[in-house]
Amino acid sequence: MESVNRLHAYFTGMGQAFQVASIGAALSKDSWATVFYKDKDVKSVTVLREVINAITTVIGIGAAFGGLAGAGAGAAASSLNSLFTGAAAVATPLIGQHQDDTFQKSADLGGILGKIVLEAMKSYIAANNILMHGDNFQSSGDIRSYLKGGLFLAFPGVDKVALIDSMNAFLTGQAINQLWRTQKIFIMGGGACGDGQGIGSGPQDHSVCRDGKAWYLYYWQENDVISTTAHQWGWMAGPPGADQLDGGTNYPGVTVQDVINSSLDSYNVARFSYNADTAASRAKDALTSGWGNPGSKGASWEGVFTIPVCDVGWAVGSDLQGKEYILQPYDHDSRPMWCGPVCTGDLQTTKDFISAAQMNNFESPKHLCDQPPGY
Repeated sequence: MESVNRLHAYFTGMGQAFQVASIGAALSKDSWATVFYKDKDVKSVTVLREVINAITTVIGIGAAFGGLAGAGAGAAASSLNSLFTGAAAVATPLIGQHQDDTFQKSADLGGILGKIVLEAMKSYIAANNILMHGDNFQSSGDIRSYLKGGLFLAFPGVDKVALIDSMNAFLTGQAINQLWRTQKIFIMGGGACGDGQGIGSGPQDHSVCRDGKAWYLYYWQENDVISTTAHQWGWMAGPPGADQLDGGTNYPGVTVQDVINSSLDSYNVARFSYNADTAASRAKDALTSGWGNPGSKGASWEGVFTIPVCDVGWAVGSDLQGKEYILQPYDHDSRPMWCGPVCTGDLQTTKDFISAAQMNNFESPKHLCDQPPGY
């Protein structure tokens, strides 16, 4: 009986958490596209559909995170599976209502995301009455599935602040990721932290040292004025808006380090093919198998960011032409040279990276190479 009472308290707490306006307030920014999108061509950015496709996973993670409330990952796998599945299910019809939305430069991306989340959680909270009546909710099971394993025996209540912060970080991160994925933005590294290995040096302020290897976040800024100088090839810069990702008030809960760490994990799982289906499968498995708690990781969780990764560590001992210019700091005069299979030393991997980083038919990385690099 105590578990039933605490399950009821869980749904009550979720309802209270999502009655506040903090989801909409954090996401409703007028300047999403102008902050995180910059391209020499003025074109529409049709990324909202991809962001929306990932919302079911975010909502499922939020529901499970609210239920964990301090319990370890993997606690009561059956209950967590029901929480994740039930919450994700209620989002599906809402997503269908927004499939025709197109994110133009003036669109209120955050407002749309916040609306879907709030509507989904409102429907999810209705599960309380359905379960208490003994019925099955959204094919996630009846009340026995939600109580199985004792997840709610010592449930202390929903941590509303942590829940909202986590959801905001997930949604903000995924929205930025989709905007950046339309541009020449990528992660490059794999050499020793601190560089000094003859393959160039990256921007230290936009980097992560992980397992002894350094990784850097880049944006290949194309020249936006007519020029006959070397600047016509563009240069290395920070991605649009990256300077605002400091975990502060503008876009709280998201840092450049989150971008890199999340993208590295995504790359290690599925290379350049990490998508919404992968995200859902991995999050559900993490919760039910106990190897991770996505909600507690926030924007650094795999799949929030999927920025293409190129491992150039192999070039340290190679005779690759221009390898000392592979990594570059941010500077108007920084123009890398990639004269060969720069990613892992493999041509197909390099081609896949070039495509994922929106650089097909882009000649700048190879304009000084003695021989065609093959990509």
